[in-house]
Amino acid sequence: MFYKILVGIDNSEIGQCVFDEALALAQKLNASLMLLHVLDPFDERYPSSIALHTDSLYPSFRPEAVNYYMSRWETLKQEGIEFLKIFYDQAIAKGVTTEYTQNFGEPGRVICEVAQNWKADLIMIGRRGRRGISEFFLGSVSNYVLHHAPCSVLTVQGLIHAIEPNKLTTKLK
Repeated sequence: MFYKILVGIDNSEIGQCVFDEALALAQKLNASLMLLHVLDPFDERYPSSIALHTDSLYPSFRPEAVNYYMSRWETLKQEGIEFLKIFYDQAIAKGVTTEYTQNFGEPGRVICEVAQNWKADLIMIGRRGRRGISEFFLGSVSNYVLHHAPCSVLTVQGLIHAIEPNKLTTKLK
């Protein structure tokens, strides 16, 4: 039986789907939820590395670049907490015992670490349906978690953009 469900979510359409499924399952099983958002430094939405000032032999950080970088990270951290709080409030309103946390790092590893430390019975995460070269270059959090999790894993499938059958036959002619 699942009593502690770790829910790895982000602020996206698939994140909403994962949360909805986790909330419904927690209600049916009378389980508690831990909502987890991971700030991934390699995600394209996050600030890139700090620009260096190279007018001298020894590079130094430009203060305005550092300030911009730090303020951008603070904004992203705050946005993450705000959307976690929205999900938290929804779960509490439905009578589900819920906690939330936001961590920094590589999402797959962080999800597995939090699951182990929190002693989760189940991890619920989204799967975007990346395959082939896209999965190779962009990575797959769900694949990592499936292979390294300390407990059961339930993936919620996101939309897969496929070619409609009639368009496929048109392209083949």
